[in-house]
Amino acid sequence: MSLVQSVDNVALLPAYLAAGTAVLVLLVDLLAARPAATVAVAALGAAVTALGAALVGAAGERHTFCVGADCSWLWTGRAALVAVVIALLTLGVLALSGPLLRAGRIPVGEYCFLLACAMTGGVVLGAAGDLITLVVALETLTLPLYVLVGLRRGSLAGAEAAVTFFVVSVVATTITLLGAALLYAVTGSLHLDRLGAVFGAGREGLLDLPLTTVAVALVVAGLAFKVAAVPFHAWAPATYDGAPLPVAAYLSTASKLGGVVALLAVVQRALPADVTGPVLALLAVLTMTVGNLVALRQRRTVRLLAWSSVAQAGYILAPLGALALAGGRTADARAGAYAAAVAYAVFFVLLELAAFAAVVALRPADGDGGTLADLRGAARRHPWVGGAFALALIGLAGLPPGLAGLFAKVTVVRALLAGHAGWLALVVALNAVLGLAYYLRLAATLYAAPGVVAARPARIVVVALGVATALAVVLGFAPQLVLDVAAR
Repeated sequence: MSLVQSVDNVALLPAYLAAGTAVLVLLVDLLAARPAATVAVAALGAAVTALGAALVGAAGERHTFCVGADCSWLWTGRAALVAVVIALLTLGVLALSGPLLRAGRIPVGEYCFLLACAMTGGVVLGAAGDLITLVVALETLTLPLYVLVGLRRGSLAGAEAAVTFFVVSVVATTITLLGAALLYAVTGSLHLDRLGAVFGAGREGLLDLPLTTVAVALVVAGLAFKVAAVPFHAWAPATYDGAPLPVAAYLSTASKLGGVVALLAVVQRALPADVTGPVLALLAVLTMTVGNLVALRQRRTVRLLAWSSVAQAGYILAPLGALALAGGRTADARAGAYAAAVAYAVFFVLLELAAFAAVVALRPADGDGGTLADLRGAARRHPWVGGAFALALIGLAGLPPGLAGLFAKVTVVRALLAGHAGWLALVVALNAVLGLAYYLRLAATLYAAPGVVAARPARIVVVALGVATALAVVLGFAPQLVLDVAAR
């Protein structure tokens, strides 16, 4: 067997574009020293990255960095979907950041450079074919966010949130790497597909070894931190609330999507389903239930959205819980579960970005999310912004006319029923009803008698909100398109 790895530069083009954006932003900030030019380069780079990822994905599946049949880079339809969504989320967050950057408490060059670096990690993550590439890509996505959370000058809450996020993420990464090391000790491989083949064959009673169970548990637990799944969720509400609003939006969307993609990669391709299935089912039930129950008690807007995000992570994990049953481990049931998890994550991040965009539009440029009382009557003062916010909340709740959220929940329930996990589908339905209480309460607050008069929303934020809402509406009418791409 030749040990010389083949390199397909076309398959690597999206990663080149994302990394090139980060380098170009750094150079423009250094040489031109004009904030507007720096932001424009970052936005253009994100748009070009999304376009490049879509074009390469449309050309068919590509592999590179291969030794024999094992490849470290697999550019599939799902990898292209993840890269496009991550790049568009980066572009959206840059638009939301306009008022914050103009306030002058955050250095523009560093901010745009760190966002571009995080985008690079997200683009690479979807194509990772081995555990090392997966962990490095996930950390490339996450590491810049430690700094972004605490980048605002003079913000004690931001510094505390950054330290909390950093400590928890380091622990999670350590756990994941330890699990990966133990998997290598047991199997002698790090490539995901090779690990799946070894476990599938059950070579020498591999699945009966206690070390195998420990290794699988550590990898799943470490990645569950990144998704903010209960009981590994405590960092999320404090971090979101202490971060600048656009950064909180990125944490709740791009960072969570990255965690989902990483967890899905190891569950689908590497780890034994009969071991991971029961763990994921338990995590899903705990996550959606605890997230919804605690969200009911929240009075601060960002904390409510943070706990809502925790609950939504439970819905994303729910289809994978069907792997706990033999009926959920057939080829068709597994394919449906994986596609449902990816599709739900895509629908969720669009609606979540729209919700955060509305909060940014309705709050002061350098302020936090405030309390629910601060948003009282906001839809009467700003009808279009309030209407888009209400539509995003209704979509997250899974009600019409928020068709994207409705079809996302229907997709999850359908995948669970196909996997003979009717009990888990019932838990999802009950939690969806529970979530209505706080989503509709917030939507009703927007249309209540006006409270404090707010400043006029920034035009660029309103545009970003409109685009996110339009995308959610369009995908709501074409959910099968997302499912088809996610299944590839």
